Amino acid sequence: MSLIHLLRAVSLGSAVFCLVSLVFLLVRTNALGRKEHFSAPRGSAGRGIVYAFSQGMMPWEKESASGHLPTFIGGILYHASIFIAFLYLFWVNLAPASIRPLWIFRIALFLGAAAGLALIVKRAVKPHLRRLSCPDDYFANLFVDFYLVISLCHTYLPRSEPLLLLSAIALFIYIPLGKIRHCFFFFYTRILFGIFFGRRGVYPCSAPKA
Repeated sequence: MSLIHLLRAVSLGSAVFCLVSLVFLLVRTNALGRKEHFSAPRGSAGRGIVYAFSQGMMPWEKESASGHLPTFIGGILYHASIFIAFLYLFWVNLAPASIRPLWIFRIALFLGAAAGLALIVKRAVKPHLRRLSCPDDYFANLFVDFYLVISLCHTYLPRSEPLLLLSAIALFIYIPLGKIRHCFFFFYTRILFGIFFGRRGVYPCSAPKA
């Protein structure tokens, strides 16, 4: 087995390790059981979940986002580019000889890396953000920015694949241990948000019953 094939296998294994670890953490959050509801539901939990992942994510529904639209848009670009970078990695692993729409990946990775760097500069420059930040906030951002840049470079220099795979392995191992795991728990918390407020009839907003 060549070095490249070994690194590809290890990167896929580290991705499995990452997913299993995140699911384990998710299971642990439910270890103490769920709160029992005694009141009758006033709305639909299902509709609440739909709202949480649609209208509830729009900036005009979130006070923290409506006043900071550039940061909101930058955050969307940043997180979307991370998932696209992972998609590119699996494409490299599973179909290395196939024709790839490189221009799509290049645009997404470039915009994501630029947004990530802009966000960390804002965090470092704004005094109130600095007070709220811990070392892992900076490390996680820089780590992901590095991975996005390496992925972008690989679209131009296929010979850099060992560096891409090594950085992916390190990132997958780090994700369950550091702040980046919020990218996984974001979906879980949005589901809980939708269930709770949907059941109570708070979201989606509707006129009170007579």
